[in-house]
Amino acid sequence: MTATQQQPPTPFELDVEPERDVVRVCPAGELDLATVPLVRSKMEELASSGFPRVFLDLREATFLDSAGVHLILDLDAAARDGGWEFAVIDGSPEVGKVFDVTGVRPLIPFLDPMRLRNRAWR
Repeated sequence: MTATQQQPPTPFELDVEPERDVVRVCPAGELDLATVPLVRSKMEELASSGFPRVFLDLREATFLDSAGVHLILDLDAAARDGGWEFAVIDGSPEVGKVFDVTGVRPLIPFLDPMRLRNRAWR
């Protein structure tokens, strides 16, 4: 592959991993204007179906744009209004940098993956 050619983007996938009273929504690929509606719909569906904790796991996300940031802020507000718990599991340094550059990191409830492994949500 020459320097002028670029790798095609990773196809977007959306996995759902339920575990007792927690469900993780795990996007893989780019979380952007084209894919945010899929994630929003799935998150809202799971919250309305009775899961008390719905987490967005960004560990497999390769890209996050402003639409993804808005989604996360909207989901946090919806969780507070709807009485369910929302948290984000941070992704790669490139994805995490978006939260820092936009200044929204302090506004987002992040969950350490170690707490997830130990089932210590709070």
